[in-house]
Amino acid sequence: MAKRPEKSDYPKPMSFVTVVFWTGLFGGLFWGTIGFFAYYFNFTEIRPNIILGPWALGDWKNEWLGTVISIILLGILSVGAAFVYSIALKKFNGIWLGLGYGMALFLIVYLVLNPIFSEMKPFLDLSRDTIITSICLYLVYGLFIGYSINYEYEINQMEENETAS
Repeated sequence: MAKRPEKSDYPKPMSFVTVVFWTGLFGGLFWGTIGFFAYYFNFTEIRPNIILGPWALGDWKNEWLGTVISIILLGILSVGAAFVYSIALKKFNGIWLGLGYGMALFLIVYLVLNPIFSEMKPFLDLSRDTIITSICLYLVYGLFIGYSINYEYEINQMEENETAS
């Protein structure tokens, strides 16, 4: 007769902090790559390499190495954005909060941080395609971060409630 699996036979789930870290890293890498493809296919005039503009010297930042480093840097910055979301908004359910978070990030990057990026045109001088594509990318990024973190938080809360009872 087959032995029934016991609770100790299963691997332990990752901690909430670890899930937030991996969610942020994957979200930044994935949506940064999607942003590069949007640039490559001329949906936007802003490429991920723009993040290197204020800090890196040389033409390498506009080549493939600069693109790879930029996407990795976006992944690292996304970890910070995921932790901000987890600290401030993890308890709230719904699609609108994630979308709002993505829109807030868009406004911060394109309106507040725009002067830092010398290669980026002022917001009102950007093409309509660039603005629409960028808004959509930030919205789905915020939705991804929001839903992933909220889902994991809800699962952890249910497990704690089951353990406590």
